[in-house]
Amino acid sequence: MNATLLLIEDMPSLQMVYEAVLRRAGFQAVCAGTATEGLKKFREGRFGFVLLDLMLPDRDGLDLMAEMLAINPEVRVIVITANGSINKAVEAMRAGAYEFLVKPFDEVRLISVIENAVATARLPVATASSEPANGRFHGFTGSSPVMVDIYRKITSISRSMATVFISGESGTGKEVCAQAVHETSLRSRGPFVPLNCGAIPSDLLESEVFGHLKGSFTGAIADKTGAAGAADGGTLFLDEICEMDLNLQTKLLRFLQTSTIQPVGAVSARKVDVRIICATNRDPYVEVRAGRFREDLFYRLHVVPIHLPPLRERGSDILEIAEQMLVAYANEEGRSFRRLDPEVARLFRHLPWPGNVRQLLNVLRNVVVLNEGESVTETMLPLEILHLSEDRLTPVERSAPITGPGLGQLVGRPLAEIERMVIEATLAENAGSVPKAARVLDVSPSTLYRKIEAWAKAG
Repeated sequence: MNATLLLIEDMPSLQMVYEAVLRRAGFQAVCAGTATEGLKKFREGRFGFVLLDLMLPDRDGLDLMAEMLAINPEVRVIVITANGSINKAVEAMRAGAYEFLVKPFDEVRLISVIENAVATARLPVATASSEPANGRFHGFTGSSPVMVDIYRKITSISRSMATVFISGESGTGKEVCAQAVHETSLRSRGPFVPLNCGAIPSDLLESEVFGHLKGSFTGAIADKTGAAGAADGGTLFLDEICEMDLNLQTKLLRFLQTSTIQPVGAVSARKVDVRIICATNRDPYVEVRAGRFREDLFYRLHVVPIHLPPLRERGSDILEIAEQMLVAYANEEGRSFRRLDPEVARLFRHLPWPGNVRQLLNVLRNVVVLNEGESVTETMLPLEILHLSEDRLTPVERSAPITGPGLGQLVGRPLAEIERMVIEATLAENAGSVPKAARVLDVSPSTLYRKIEAWAKAG
């Protein structure tokens, strides 16, 4: 691929500045001052890289970019926009631009973006299909139309550096989605580094993201590489992004603008090559309006939005997931389960699943560990499912005391197991929110986080 850039900028003074910066960095540039001239040179030269100002005198930059991509889908288009028109840059990214620069930007940022574009152009093209194979797609299970659309979107952005903003209820698979974006991208050989912003105390979050030097604060007994540094060459996934402290949001915005990180206690910054994917189970627009999330940061992150639907809206995907994972768990635990009873299948299709896929998997694991057989029957289902299915009962049945199967499932079990059942059921009732569940259970959120982490380590 030709490494010479086509620079389309209508201001001669900026042409000279950009061209000088590129030359010092070892790049060559062919300049054009209008869309017409730029398109003519693009056709003649078949450039692999284009630096395009979106505000041109004779034509809209987005239309020009679309025509260039139609001529050569392999071209990396880096768009330039003014600070007041960032929405246009976001629109360009969604239309296929590789990256965008917001004026004013420094030469370090410019060269960093171009170097990343050149480096990724040498990597093999992602070949992931947008259609699920046997209902599976990079960690996802399900072939419903809404999920196939998500698979297609993930595949379509595989060649881009665009920041991805994943939203959806707790338990819908936001980290699975982030990993799928990473695995189908040109960065798949690099690291995938997840960081849960809601599980780390605010006073330690900056160190976790950007790292720190030994002695920079009390307890810093050694140098630490933060998540952003560890993700160099790959993808940084920031889960529960709306939990991030406002002061750290400012530093994250600077990181996005400069591609540099400065560990706590360091006197200088260093450049990293990182793609950002973030996720939240909150409504980000509500958080912005309430002043809890910076509007400028939101629009820098909300380039390619992906909304994951709740499990209750995915139709037959519920049974696809249940049947696949039932067999997988049975094989892990040495059990013989292979199917759901028809009544259980019908129940699963009509339950609200407030904890979504995570709740469904917990139910299946509970059934496999505590029961034996080839088919899952209603009597094997845990207490939380009996509670969720109360809407099937008559008013008389609903008002009856909980005895028999409900209480009977608790009798004879270890107290620690009952505690876990109650905590998981409370989390499910509160859409996976640890702070809300903690308030209901009258314990501190840190207590629940410790227990959840201990369960995860124990398998």
